Amino acid sequence: MPVIADGGLQYSGDIAKALAAGASTAMLGSLLAGTAEAPGELIFVNGKQYKSYRGMGSLAAMQGRGEGKSYSKDRYFADDALSEDKLVPEGIEGRVPFRGPLSSVIHQLTGGLRAAMGYTGSATIEQLQHAQFVRITAAGLKESHPHDITMTVEAPNYYVR
Repeated sequence: MPVIADGGLQYSGDIAKALAAGASTAMLGSLLAGTAEAPGELIFVNGKQYKSYRGMGSLAAMQGRGEGKSYSKDRYFADDALSEDKLVPEGIEGRVPFRGPLSSVIHQLTGGLRAAMGYTGSATIEQLQHAQFVRITAAGLKESHPHDITMTVEAPNYYVR
């Protein structure tokens, strides 16, 4: 049975871990939402660029636009909601950092996935799906990320939220 990793993916390593845990595919909604090609308004806040983001399960998406049918309501089985106060959103609306062109983001994500496959000795996604996880401590996790430094230049594949 196909398994879709949906939600919480922030880095290419998250995609690799989802696949290694048995996922067949991964949803990249918020990861790609900050790209130039994604829908949403480009906004500036304190000198930084962001894109507005509206998840498919957000209240605004369920409310739809004007008189047209809300496909989001249909997707989340909320077509029978008689009024908007009866909607139960499963997504959010907000802003995500602007990340540039889609091609650049995809390049970084595939590069990170390739690196993870190399670390696990996996030549294919199928082999990666049989990788074994190793438990590490919270201290080990902290040590495996940049620490004791203030980043002055943000790398395209690693950003601090």
